[in-house]
Amino acid sequence: MSYKTPAIPPLHRELEPALRAAIDNKTKPPGSLGRLEEVALRLGMMQGTLTPGLRAPASLVFAGDHGLADEGVSPFPKAVTVQMVLNFLAGGAAINVFARQHGLNLKVIDAGVAGALPAHPDLIACKVVSGTRNALHEPALAPAEVALCFAHADRIIGDLHAGGCNAVIFGEMGIGNTSIASLLMSALTGEPLESCTGRGAGHDPAGVARKLDILKRVQARHGPVADPLAALSAYGGCEVAMIAGAMLAAASRRMLIMNDGFIVTSALLVASRINPAVLDYVIFGHTSAEGAHPRLVAALGGSPLLSLDLRLGEGTGAALAWPLVVSAAAFLREMATFESANVEKKN
Repeated sequence: MSYKTPAIPPLHRELEPALRAAIDNKTKPPGSLGRLEEVALRLGMMQGTLTPGLRAPASLVFAGDHGLADEGVSPFPKAVTVQMVLNFLAGGAAINVFARQHGLNLKVIDAGVAGALPAHPDLIACKVVSGTRNALHEPALAPAEVALCFAHADRIIGDLHAGGCNAVIFGEMGIGNTSIASLLMSALTGEPLESCTGRGAGHDPAGVARKLDILKRVQARHGPVADPLAALSAYGGCEVAMIAGAMLAAASRRMLIMNDGFIVTSALLVASRINPAVLDYVIFGHTSAEGAHPRLVAALGGSPLLSLDLRLGEGTGAALAWPLVVSAAAFLREMATFESANVEKKN
């Protein structure tokens, strides 16, 4: 099975002058809504309209396990992945709280969890493998498994789009996946692993040193890996691959991509190396407290809306930034103009 990159349409940049004029003609000093004006402009160019709208937003948490977790790269045991997925399905995690608060349709995707999960209306079951192989000893995924992750992702996004959704908040869960993100960042940006490796789920300094040693051994095992699909095959994981594929699928349908923390951004890095046009449809929700995340965001040209020292994942940072995006679209649609409000413009 091979993967065919979907075509991503360009932004409607021909609308930029009209959008800027519409934004500037609202009853406010020019530029006074700051970053919200940038977001409104981007939404208008994504959707090809002067009155953008956000419909049926979905919060997707992709879950998967990693053979590399057996080496102790996380302070948490691998069993926590299944336990947290059950917590998501029971409505008890942070992302559940924020999704309820902001009216997001939350779905959990079993991309590659190492354990059985019960059927549930909020669970999308598309397990590719029951946890990836241990990247310290062999490729984490076969190329056909990576391609299957992308195929599942396209179907998931296609179903959401058919149901009216035009905005996706991306999140993840998987013990050990911060290590995968570090390996992908180093491989695809050329930064040394030392600059890409941090505390993850809460390592102390000794734990970070052990983690870095293991990741260096993984990197040496596979050698230089510059191709994004080859990097996914070498390191994994299923949830990262599905997020990358889902981002490409969303951009191909002109859907808004809300980016989250370090692991989701590593998937965006993969997607952008496959098709850089995906970045036109991304709004960066936040910058996390995982040390490498701000550098990775900067490498992708991002400017996050929030900086709250979060390092939870699950899509929580993107969900917290979501109301700002809603406000940006709303002011462009609903705010009075100088003419309609009979307010004099600045001389």
